[in-house]
Amino acid sequence: MIGLQDVARAAGVSPATASRALHRPDLVALRTRERVEQVALELGYRPNVLARGLRTRGSRTIGLIVTDILNPFHATLAKGVQDAAEAQGYTVLMFNSDEQPGKERRALETLHGHLPMGLIVVPTARTRENLSVVSGLPTVELDRASGLEGAHTVMVDNVAGAREAVTHLTGLGHRRVGMIVGNQDVSTARERLQGYREALKTAQVPYLEELVLPGDHREQGGRLAALRLLSGPERPTALFVGNNEMTVGAVLAARELGLDIPGDLSVVGFDDSRWAQTMSPALSVVSQPTYELGQLACQHLLCLIAGQPCADSVRLPTRMIYRQSTAALNTVEA
Repeated sequence: MIGLQDVARAAGVSPATASRALHRPDLVALRTRERVEQVALELGYRPNVLARGLRTRGSRTIGLIVTDILNPFHATLAKGVQDAAEAQGYTVLMFNSDEQPGKERRALETLHGHLPMGLIVVPTARTRENLSVVSGLPTVELDRASGLEGAHTVMVDNVAGAREAVTHLTGLGHRRVGMIVGNQDVSTARERLQGYREALKTAQVPYLEELVLPGDHREQGGRLAALRLLSGPERPTALFVGNNEMTVGAVLAARELGLDIPGDLSVVGFDDSRWAQTMSPALSVVSQPTYELGQLACQHLLCLIAGQPCADSVRLPTRMIYRQSTAALNTVEA
């Protein structure tokens, strides 16, 4: 096996210089770095990351735990994290919790054994307790807040985004505006429900509990909730849906019931995606800067790892995108 000593000898530098050239290239002159990198490539040198981590009690590795990697939103978050990490010479070890606190805890235990330098986590309902597994490790909570005192968070302004979506619907004349919400033990779901209620209050539209149903953050949950909301005699004329997966389910339910969008039902979802743009009609959405959220969370974590001062909480704005899934309430129905 080719070792660092072999690379150093062939490149005519000390092992310390070879190590810096490969792992901290900013500390080495350009010509020296290029010579070491070329020799390492020719010899087929592969660094032993785990061994280096054991020696230094840490590696240039960070952990990432998301709740649903099949959701395009979480995949884009992960892409933002990875790109920002790799730009600074870090490797990302990623896990998927499937919204299951037990699975999240096992992921944290596994990460702890790999000695990462920091952690980015999209919290589940038990993250506040589970983070005790990696107590002391620099950590950033992404997209959601666990409620852990002093936690560093990177999120969007969910209240404002939801408020803008529902204000759009009430501005079109809709008075029976339903909502499909996420689990209320998740901060984003609570905040989006808050924005929904604030918009109704501003428009002087009463809040009706029967028009708000849970969708469990998943497509099937959104579909079942929409079927219940839309099958009654006094169905809502508009729907605001709390995330993109549940929005898919709501659109499928409307089609099952033969409802025209937006003729019979206006729909606004939270999160943009390619399918939202290409479906017919194209979907009006609250768009999040998803990739930027991932990048910023990683940059924030690297700031913590370096011991630099960082803000406890960062909130990015959302943007309402108006497409063809919303329309003014039919005057006959009104």
